[in-house]
Amino acid sequence: MPLLQQAERLEIQVLVDNVTDSLSSTPSFVTREWPRLQQFGMRFLSGASLCCANHGLSLVITAHGSNGARTLLFDGGPVDYAVERNGTRLGIDFGTIEAAMLSHGHWDHAGGIPRALGMITAANGNKPVPLYLHPGMFGPIGMRQSDGGVLPAEPIPDPEQWTNFGADPVVTREPVSCLDDLFWISGEIPRRTAYENGLPGQVRRDGAGVWQASPLIMDERFLAVHLKDKGLVVFSACSHAGIVNVLHHARESFPGVKLHAAMGGFHLAGPTETAIPDTVRDLDQFGLDVLIPAHCTGWRAVNALERAFGEKVVVPSAVGKRFSL
Repeated sequence: MPLLQQAERLEIQVLVDNVTDSLSSTPSFVTREWPRLQQFGMRFLSGASLCCANHGLSLVITAHGSNGARTLLFDGGPVDYAVERNGTRLGIDFGTIEAAMLSHGHWDHAGGIPRALGMITAANGNKPVPLYLHPGMFGPIGMRQSDGGVLPAEPIPDPEQWTNFGADPVVTREPVSCLDDLFWISGEIPRRTAYENGLPGQVRRDGAGVWQASPLIMDERFLAVHLKDKGLVVFSACSHAGIVNVLHHARESFPGVKLHAAMGGFHLAGPTETAIPDTVRDLDQFGLDVLIPAHCTGWRAVNALERAFGEKVVVPSAVGKRFSL
């Protein structure tokens, strides 16, 4: 079993997400956006006071272990202004963030990390921040269009560029633990289901400059925290590998440890909506206590999950929400 220390408790601040929702009722372990904003200085309810939703995901995750609190930035959302606007309004202490990871090489998870690194290093005395990266996330990718052309994606900065942004890049395809071994970053995720087939239409440019089909996104990894008396909490930012494949690998990596919660984008919108019935059926085998769909899960999948597992299990994410597990 990989080395992973148990956390006494876990706090997850949603810094960036596709959805804003500060009106729907929530269970006791969730604080909605507006009370968080009031806690950190909002005195007038106005559009200028609120967080902005954006297509992407970024979580500030704090695990409390035997040596105190350790905080990791899980992805950075799509763009600099979302990180700065939301982080300032939510009272994020960027100086406490000691490490970061990019779950996979897509712009909607990477675009805000440079600004986050700038805010972290400005607050920590310019100390470089370990940033966990997969070697396969660099290089030109895009999406094949209906006319046969390719719409290129914003490229992921290379390790030297990340260094210039204030990171200490850790580029590996192997699993690794960090921050007192409270966080475990997986290696590549094995593909075993027949219906989780990556991102249809993604292409990658080869050495000859030709766009080749590349749907599997093998650079994607998940994050895990072992929560004392509850079990494993799994963060899967986009689940291009398939959330069922992700949870199989989490269970196999930590045999005998209960799977307590899964949070993130489950990528069941758009061309992958066909996988919703199989995904919902197969999620039942993991006995999860909490499912927190976010980002690219899509409303059809969220509705299907809630119908299958109920409101006590399915608690949707939104920008500004804070989850205390």
